[in-house]
Amino acid sequence: MLRRNLDDRDAQTKQLQDAVTNVEKHFGELCQIFAAYVRKTARLRDKADLLVNEINLYASTETPNLKQGLKDFADEFAKLQDYRQAEVERLEAKVVEPLKAYGTIVKMKRDDLKATLTARNREAKQLSQLERTRQRNPSDRHVIAETELQRATIDATRTTRHLEETIDNFEKQKIKDIKNILSEFITIEMLFHGKALEVLTAAYQNIQKIDEDEDLEVFRNSLYLSDYPSRLDIVRANSKSPLQRPLSTKCTSGTGQVATCRTKKDQHVEDEDDEELDVTEDEN
Repeated sequence: MLRRNLDDRDAQTKQLQDAVTNVEKHFGELCQIFAAYVRKTARLRDKADLLVNEINLYASTETPNLKQGLKDFADEFAKLQDYRQAEVERLEAKVVEPLKAYGTIVKMKRDDLKATLTARNREAKQLSQLERTRQRNPSDRHVIAETELQRATIDATRTTRHLEETIDNFEKQKIKDIKNILSEFITIEMLFHGKALEVLTAAYQNIQKIDEDEDLEVFRNSLYLSDYPSRLDIVRANSKSPLQRPLSTKCTSGTGQVATCRTKKDQHVEDEDDEELDVTEDEN
């Protein structure tokens, strides 16, 4: 009977060890994966901040409507990163930390198991001594062995009962905690994505409000400044026949207040006349 009770407690202790080991393994994996998830989200926030900065830099170089639209877009996208930062902090506090705490909890349960195993081993040792004493059949040693066995059995029973209560609470708490952790995760994600939808909708509307035609007109006007001839004037000038085009002029300043101008053609005729006079003088 004692041996059977001892075997039953051994099986129970083994089951409890497996339960603790299972939680230690899977909660540890969940903790690592959720921690990586949070780090990835934080890196995404950092990249988005760089994107906001670049959009603002680009906006400062653009035409008025596009500039304003880009700046409004960047403001909304920056606001989204504030929500993402809140998401990172909440995930760290509500998901990663509770999972990380199970490292300490599991260690405490293993200490309880170790105490139980020590008491059980002591009981098993006393039972073996009793069986050997019975085989030898000396009455005085038999009584001593039974007394020791009884004491060890009481100790093991008390420890086992304590372990059962501890593990029962552990299982209850484990179920409650994993429900809370995953519920917090979903709630945090829903809050972020709800705000993200709101902010991204506003960002989309800011981009759609950009007046393409007005900015295009501003760009075209910037190409043809008022102190330069327009393209139409240049085309009209180039379309005139050679006879209609004014002769180019060369101007020389006179001694008075009014400058005299001569055409290149007149200058050429005068040069020829000067050459003829020089030839006549030489012949004479």
